[in-house]
Amino acid sequence: MTDQTAKLDWRAGVPIATRFDDPYYSLENGLAETAHVFLAGNDLPTRFVGDFHIGELGFGTGLNLLVTWAAWAEAGQPGTLRFTSFEAYPMALSDMTDALSRFPTLAPYAQTLLERWRPDIGPVTLTDTLILDVIIGDARYTLPAWDGKADAWYLDGFSPAKNPELWESGLLTTVAQHTKPGGTAATYSAAGHIRRSLAEAGFTVTRTPGYGRKRHMTRATLAHAE
Repeated sequence: MTDQTAKLDWRAGVPIATRFDDPYYSLENGLAETAHVFLAGNDLPTRFVGDFHIGELGFGTGLNLLVTWAAWAEAGQPGTLRFTSFEAYPMALSDMTDALSRFPTLAPYAQTLLERWRPDIGPVTLTDTLILDVIIGDARYTLPAWDGKADAWYLDGFSPAKNPELWESGLLTTVAQHTKPGGTAATYSAAGHIRRSLAEAGFTVTRTPGYGRKRHMTRATLAHAE
């Protein structure tokens, strides 16, 4: 285990990042949370038409990928889905296996992910229409060096109070620079400074109902190029 590998505690079967003292997904229902915040928050799977690229801050257990993969497969649209995630502290595969075992409906997708993906492996083809690339390192440095642009972003760092680095205004500006015109972003957080930073970066920002006990979340849309 390297210094980069995520170190965990467990609470009722949910992994908790000891570095940030925060769970990787909702203690209530992680699958439902992902569907509400990141799929619905980016108008997915409705927008799955042709090739599509998702960017993510915080790969974690891979749950967001798996929920998206299932939605992509069910949509059955032609094209290729690229899923690029930026992760500073990758989780050990044994821990990922334990975390994802809580979601039996995603088991076939989890099995393929765990068989084919390793940290630092680079882009990996999970199916003939799905390519995953998890870029390891501090997103404040790895994202500016990335040459891609996403149609939709999952902003899924740990709580802004506990993991402020992933919510800095400079990084959110970089997210905007790596978003296609008309692209979107969504996050479970409704913190005022995050909404202001997204707006300053060029997004139109909306506060909408959150998942579970969270009253609000944030959705954002980047203006189309004139």
